[in-house]
Amino acid sequence: MFFQLNFKSGVPVYLQIVAQVKSAAASGALAGGEALPSVRVLAESLRVNRNTVAKAYSELEMEGVVETRPGTGCFLKLNGSSPLRRAVRSERLAAEIDGVIVQAHHSQISDDELRKLLEERLELFRAEQKRRKAD
Repeated sequence: MFFQLNFKSGVPVYLQIVAQVKSAAASGALAGGEALPSVRVLAESLRVNRNTVAKAYSELEMEGVVETRPGTGCFLKLNGSSPLRRAVRSERLAAEIDGVIVQAHHSQISDDELRKLLEERLELFRAEQKRRKAD
């Protein structure tokens, strides 16, 4: 797993690690039961304090995303249709929608126009899905 940290973002490093593990789990980049890097290895590769990584892993464990197995490490929990996947997907989509709302505001598009455009795009998408299924 590859981590990217932004030390200037204002977001604590441990929360960046938490978010990236959740994102990888939701996208399927990390499979259930897959081991996360050890605290020492990840801390060294990211050049952060071991306590920072340990805090991230502890947070993930409290949220039920990972489980720690004494002597073997930290593993992504095996729970096929986890609520995490839905929550992370919803969170990502909400961020995208927020961006669209801001862009619509700057483009002086009213709420009603935005809703109408969204409905039109959804209809086009559904029509394309039906067409592909028919082929």
